Formats: sequence, C-alpha cells, structure tokens
Amino acid sequence: MRAITQSAFGDPSVLRAEETDRPEPGPGQVLLRVGAAAYNPVDAAVRSGYYPLLGDPPFVLGWDAAGTIEETGAGVSAFATGDEVLGLLAYPAEAGAYAEYAVASADEIVRRPSGLAVEQAGALPMAGLTAWQALVGIARLEEGQRVLIHRAAGGVGHLAVQIAKARGAHVIGTARAAKHDFLRGLGADELIDYTTADFVSETGPVDVVFDLVGGEYGERSARLLRPGGLLVGALPANLGITPEEAAERGVRVEAVSVRPSAADLAQLTALVEAGRLTLHVDQVIPLDEVAKAHELGETGHVTGKIVLVP
Repeated sequence: MRAITQSAFGDPSVLRAEETDRPEPGPGQVLLRVGAAAYNPVDAAVRSGYYPLLGDPPFVLGWDAAGTIEETGAGVSAFATGDEVLGLLAYPAEAGAYAEYAVASADEIVRRPSGLAVEQAGALPMAGLTAWQALVGIARLEEGQRVLIHRAAGGVGHLAVQIAKARGAHVIGTARAAKHDFLRGLGADELIDYTTADFVSETGPVDVVFDLVGGEYGERSARLLRPGGLLVGALPANLGITPEEAAERGVRVEAVSVRPSAADLAQLTALVEAGRLTLHVDQVIPLDEVAKAHELGETGHVTGKIVLVP
C-alpha cells in the first residue's frame, strides 16, 4: 500500500510516499481503507521533532481517518465489512493514517452520517474531540454562560463555536476580520479582530475561555474570567498561567489532552445529523502532496481543516 513515511525530523520535505506492507487487524480491531485523513497541527510538531511523541523516525503520521471497513478482526461484532466509519486512531501512539489503509480499534470509531462527505468526516475526529472534551468534558459548559474562543476560525475553533452554541452559550470569538462573516454563519455572537483590537478591553466578563493560542494569551485571558471561571488551554506546555497563579485570582486553569472516544464522537455525529454541526474543509490535497498540506497548515491562517485523500 501507499503510505507517507519519514526517516528524519525536519521540514515538510522529509515526508516521502513509499510502498509499505498493508497492516492486519488484530482482535477487537478493523482494517480501514482510508478515504480521507486530516492534517492537524500536532502532525507538524511531531514531523519536525519539536514534539517527539512517536520517538525517532521512521514512522507514519496521521491520526484522523474516515473510510470503509475492509476487514474485521476477531471479536468485532458492532461493525462489518463495508461499513463507512470515522475515528481518532490510537492517539497518542502511532496510527499511520497517512496511508491507503490503517488499523483502528472498534472502540475508536463510529459510523459516518450519510449526509457527511468522507472529506468532512476525516476532518472531524481530533479537532471535534478536542473541542468537545474541552467545552463539555472539562468546562461543563451550560446554557447562558459566556465563552471566549481564541482562533475561532481554525480547525478546532470553528467546531468549538458550534458546540458552544449547541450548549446554549453566548459565544465570543477572536479571528481576523475577513473570517467574521464565516463565524457569524456558525452562530458566533460577538467577534473581535485580534489584529486591530485588544480582546481584553473589547470583551466583558466571561465564564469560560477556550484558548487555542497559548502563551501570553492565557495570562491575558485569565483577567476576563468571572470568579470561579475556567480557562481551558489546548497547549498543555504553554498555558501562559499556572494553576497556582489562577487560584490567586479566584479562577481555574486546565489543559485538554485529546483522547480517542467513540462515545464522544457519537455525540458529535449526532449534532451533525441534527444539522447543528458542520465541518468546513479549507482544502482537499492528494496524499502524495502531503508536504503542501504541512506548508499550508504551518502558516496558521487556515479556515477550518486541511484534508488529505489517498
């Protein structure tokens, strides 16, 4: 099968398309013929060696996958050959979704909604689960609360906006002005152009901040929290404020570390089926041109998601 491998850390040019052996599903696993795999920022961090999650190369990147079940392993009864599914595979271990085939555990996948294109389905798992596990699992976001979402037009952010609205929250987002109409269409109530305005002075008190930027954004965002409020950061090593510093201000800070969860994915696909969650795909790029996807992703200006197709 065709897969994207790398033999060294480095820039996107280290990614190479090669012929490799097709994996075999073990007990409780399925073999997935990949129809779409998403690029995520963590992919670039691992590729470059900045975040050596998988140890030293060689390895195959990719954790998001949507496609068709080709074969089932022993003990799998919930799925059958031919089922269309999606999932976040094996994270943080190697999943190898940048390939024509990948192995998934049955408890990592859910059926793909009929109205969701395979490219959109491939874009949902990691970004959607990050947003869901932050806003629902950690923050327990409730109707009427005010939530500030940084980098609201990005892969995680645009899903977080919709999840927060589905929970009945008042949503404030930071994004460039050119993306404000897009975010209003997703339900954002207030928008701040971070290139021309200071979100601290433009935003009133909030109950929850979902910080997808980190660093000094974390410290500044904490100033906006009401007593007892919560800042959830998606960059655990760069929250910008410690739990002790937050406690001194009477607020809390936690990091979200995404994990595979068929149960959480089922909640997300239910929102999709109800018409309350949509996936915006910025570009669909052939798998063999994966370096282009990484170069584009590292600009930091993608709206929604980049998807790779074998």
